[in-house]
Amino acid sequence: MTLSERNTFFKIGIAFSAVCALAVLGASFLTIPVYSDMDASIRRPTGFFHFLTGFMDNDYTAVHVSLSALVLFSLVGLILIHSFFERTSAPEILYIAIFAFSFAFEVIRLILPLQIIFNFSFFYVLIASRLLLFTRFLSIFSLFAAGLCAAGLEVQKTRNVIFVIIIAALVTVMGVPIDAFNWDSSFNMVNGYSSLFAMVELIAFLTTMISFVIAAKIRGTKDYYYVAIGILLAIAGRHVLLNADTWVGPVMGILLLSVGTGFLCSKLHKIHLWL
Repeated sequence: MTLSERNTFFKIGIAFSAVCALAVLGASFLTIPVYSDMDASIRRPTGFFHFLTGFMDNDYTAVHVSLSALVLFSLVGLILIHSFFERTSAPEILYIAIFAFSFAFEVIRLILPLQIIFNFSFFYVLIASRLLLFTRFLSIFSLFAAGLCAAGLEVQKTRNVIFVIIIAALVTVMGVPIDAFNWDSSFNMVNGYSSLFAMVELIAFLTTMISFVIAAKIRGTKDYYYVAIGILLAIAGRHVLLNADTWVGPVMGILLLSVGTGFLCSKLHKIHLWL
């Protein structure tokens, strides 16, 4: 993929993220007023973050802020990536951009309060939930591809790699049973095989970290170690924002995600600036 084609993708991503940000803003006028009337005793999210904050009462406005922060992060992140890497050939940055781009689709979570307001068919909720799950797996698999690329994957096969991770995400999502009538307090539908797919995400994450460690040894630069640290922080922030239903989530999550992504991008820029 040429720099021109890659930059075109950046611009398309920026435009789409801007539309999603406007959609969140428009939906906010409808959804925020009804949060206080929604069931507060609904199922809580699972995972490590909820283990730390589960004793706190859930707040749907905090969930709204968390998903809004993800959509805004997608827009701002893609703008900064395009600005700093417009003339820099860094193969890994395309996959990092896909990681950031995927967060724009978190606007889909607002379909749950909107369904309560407008009472439309749960068929649309089911379709939207599969699309959201697809983008989340695409996000993780993109980081995995970035690690392989850093460790020595041929740059000429970028299109093939993107095709493979898209197919992998599609196959993964199509086999997941989704209960369209049940959701948790972070506006996530209840999915089957949750433990199995959590394990898939964990394996992909650990493999990504190992790939960047290998890249540091192969290429003889310690900056790839720092990229791995940045990915660790970014993934932690992602986990918090996807599962937050208290006010601790938006603050901690966006801080971890922003610092981690900014850190890894700055190190990648430094690595490839002198190549």
